[in-house]
Amino acid sequence: MRLKYFALIFLFVSAAMRLSAAPKGGMNFIDLLEIPSVSNMILSPDGSKVLFSKSKADWEKNKLLRHFFRIGSDGSALLQMTNGSGSESGAIWSPDGSWIAFVDKRSDDDKRQIYILNNSGGEALKRSAHATSVSNLSWSPDGDYIYFTALEPKTKQEKKDNKAKNDVFSFENNLKQKHLWRVHLPTQKEERITEGNFSVLNYRLSQDGRQIVFTRAKSRVRDDSDYNEIWLMNADGKKMKRLTHNRVSEYGAELSPDKTKVLFISWCNAQFESYYNNNLFIMSAEGGQPRLMMAEMPYEVQQAHWSADGRSVYFTANMGVHSELFRLDVKSGEYTQLTDGQHAIKGWDFLPQKKRHLLKFDQADNPGDLWLVQTDKKTTLKQITHIYDYLARDFQLPRQEAIRWKGKDSVTVEGLLFYPLNYKKGKRYPLVVMTHGGPRSSDRYGFGRWRTYIPFLAARGYVVLKPNYRGSTGYGDAFLRDMVGHYFNQSHLDVLAGVDYLIARGLADPEKLIKAGWSAGGHMTNKLITFTNRFKAASSGAGAVNWISMYGQSDTRNQRTAWFGGTPWQKNAPIENYWNSSPLKDIWKVSTPTIIFVGQQDPRVPMPQSVELYRALKSNGVPSALYVAPREQHGWRELRHQLYKMNVEFAWFEKYVNGRDFQWIQAPPAKKED
Repeated sequence: MRLKYFALIFLFVSAAMRLSAAPKGGMNFIDLLEIPSVSNMILSPDGSKVLFSKSKADWEKNKLLRHFFRIGSDGSALLQMTNGSGSESGAIWSPDGSWIAFVDKRSDDDKRQIYILNNSGGEALKRSAHATSVSNLSWSPDGDYIYFTALEPKTKQEKKDNKAKNDVFSFENNLKQKHLWRVHLPTQKEERITEGNFSVLNYRLSQDGRQIVFTRAKSRVRDDSDYNEIWLMNADGKKMKRLTHNRVSEYGAELSPDKTKVLFISWCNAQFESYYNNNLFIMSAEGGQPRLMMAEMPYEVQQAHWSADGRSVYFTANMGVHSELFRLDVKSGEYTQLTDGQHAIKGWDFLPQKKRHLLKFDQADNPGDLWLVQTDKKTTLKQITHIYDYLARDFQLPRQEAIRWKGKDSVTVEGLLFYPLNYKKGKRYPLVVMTHGGPRSSDRYGFGRWRTYIPFLAARGYVVLKPNYRGSTGYGDAFLRDMVGHYFNQSHLDVLAGVDYLIARGLADPEKLIKAGWSAGGHMTNKLITFTNRFKAASSGAGAVNWISMYGQSDTRNQRTAWFGGTPWQKNAPIENYWNSSPLKDIWKVSTPTIIFVGQQDPRVPMPQSVELYRALKSNGVPSALYVAPREQHGWRELRHQLYKMNVEFAWFEKYVNGRDFQWIQAPPAKKED
């Protein structure tokens, strides 16, 4: 009996060891869609706590639900703070750290309103009853007011006309202006701060709460952002003063602690000519000529904040495949890099008085846990959340690395390479080339999400290349401005040079090449299938095919004017530049089977562009399919739409590259009611 007992124990222990040692598998589509996302992170006023939002996939509601959590800045005492509608957003701390405020639309609300919640817990208290949804909260330093922005409400006559369906509207003249308000918390009385035929796009209170620096535009039409300017006023809206006078958009304006200077970011050079990497400017709070800081720095400034004494500016910068935290000495103009790693900074909060930063790092095996960064005498980093530890523990994830190659004109180009799981040196694999959107952007280290689903591709034996082609940010102005005057100059050649580099390395199978991308990545797909027949399959997500019609259809034209040297409507219009850069011009050359995706309500790259591409390919006998997502705009949000896109796209790749079928991955079943 004793021998049998020990034999059974041995069998159980052996089975447990085998189970724990079982090889980890790759991720599937559901795994990717159910990864939570962290956002809206903010340090408490004393730096001892962190508030952040975390999402969860809800397949019943077909969307992500978000709630707020609190954790100690030492990584202890994680606590869920809200449990409302699942759409809570915009949380801020009260000045004494005893309350948080956020925006939500609860069951008895017509619009999104302000709620406050005691830091110790309890029921959230409603503190606004505005006629339209509120957003962009700021708490006054004395604790008495919460500032917010909101759209102007419809008039009584407009409501009456809408009810009677007498609702013909004047295009782009029907957008309501957005203005600044505040609510007095003790009395819940609302007070209007700005009024007039303009919109407040962004604002920031001074550290003492007595002044407000804000950006103001003549309307909310997207291209009117070129005419926005920085203004300064008292906290009650009086003594409003315009500070900038130019034809470029500014953002991130912030008043210095002594209220004598204003910093801001703009995509221009010292002469305020547009289409450059985002640069940092500082100007007098009395007005005058802004000063371009760090003119020789090749990187792209993303965010910036004053130090507590105003002698320094901390900023984050895109450096191509990674982004980092820096400090600028305002007097000398010298800057110092404070962090360095294979990551992208996807979120930043700063507590100047304690030189404490909260950073969200996107890494190969972690999509965004929070790190506390102290910048006193030396820089120290500490991870404080571990939301994503399960990914590396439970799944086999692809290895990624930065690679460099020479473009056709010998300029160095950089990109990210993702290896298949269980990669074997010397073996060639199918290659998916994914180009980023923007194009004023860059692909950086990170985990990725549903649109690219790289962990899934790696698990299925694909290698992925993300090239930062000419026109990308973070590599200096010459690299970025290669597109000025001619959209497809070196950019598509950079992509093909990257493909050739991987083939020469023996990594990519030249007979199994795939091209994919969304937005500007879709533009690149459309160009490459007209330029070469080397790709066996292609995917165009929200891509432009006809730059002439696209110019008028889209809600933004400012950067496109620079690409082609003018508008297509002006006298002596550069129509040749528009047409010569349009993939439609050479669409007759296409033989690559191409799948197309677009949101039905996309304002950025409207649906007619995808229809034009599809009809041209179909007419010419090219295997093609167009999938339209109802209700979606430029970025798809509904879970089932995202899952459908991944399924049908990967099935397309498998069919035309590997000659095999793919069994679709289904959404989780509906929960049974009790």
